[in-house]
Amino acid sequence: MEPDLELVQVRYDQSFKIWSHGYPFRTVRWHFHPEYELHLVTSTTGVRYVGNHIGPFAAGDLVFIGPNLPHNWISDVPAGDTVAERCLVLQFTAEFVTACLATFPELRFLQRLLEDSQRGIRFSAEVAQRVEPLMRGLLTADGAQRITLLLSILDQIARDEQQVLLSGPGFQPDQAAYLSKTMNVVLQYIGRNLTSELNETALARLSRQSVSAFSRAFRKHTGMSFVQYVNSLRIELACQHLGQDEFTITDICYAVGFNNVSNFNRQFRAVKGMAPSEFRALQRKGWRLPRAA
Repeated sequence: MEPDLELVQVRYDQSFKIWSHGYPFRTVRWHFHPEYELHLVTSTTGVRYVGNHIGPFAAGDLVFIGPNLPHNWISDVPAGDTVAERCLVLQFTAEFVTACLATFPELRFLQRLLEDSQRGIRFSAEVAQRVEPLMRGLLTADGAQRITLLLSILDQIARDEQQVLLSGPGFQPDQAAYLSKTMNVVLQYIGRNLTSELNETALARLSRQSVSAFSRAFRKHTGMSFVQYVNSLRIELACQHLGQDEFTITDICYAVGFNNVSNFNRQFRAVKGMAPSEFRALQRKGWRLPRAA
């Protein structure tokens, strides 16, 4: 089974992304992305898939995933039940960490960690216990505190003497092959054209399917309808702009790809449970929304 592409949006005014999500969730599927990911399970048990590795997991499972390495955690949760928080997720680009290593020689001890992440690395329970409060702190941290916490996390995991490599040495992620798959071509197109006009008919043609077949395939791959998926990504982007006072809500509406303010307000409320103006007011008071859109 070929993995699906996950579109990771790192805020333009930040160096990395930290968030949490529950279960079930749209990213809980066999997937990959170009970003590095540190993944900490905070509740549930189940089966972990990383490259060609299959193994059990429980709360406290801390794993570092390299770029384009397919992965998934499937929790043993009865059908119809939900979990408010299943994991904490920290993601950053290769460009970011490469620039850090080039700027600060003191960080070169991370090089081995980054190389080994191509196979996925599981860390000891002791390190996971020390890392969890640091990751939780990042959910609401601001400014230089974010960098301090990130470096503390990387230092903890890099110095863990009980690291376990997960995927076998013969497994090689093939980004080109993954991205050539029909639905990943569509997802990549959406990511590159998120703020432009997107419609299901045009993307069905891109995938060489009928609209009805495309709609079924898209929901199967993403767990959402085409409209829900695009709206959720646009609203996540809008949340970034709402933190900037120079943009009006109307400006943001059109900048992220919505055609009218009424629909933008309606969709924003459906995803976030509040109007964009309420979200902005809470942000100004120092409130944060670390969970995914």
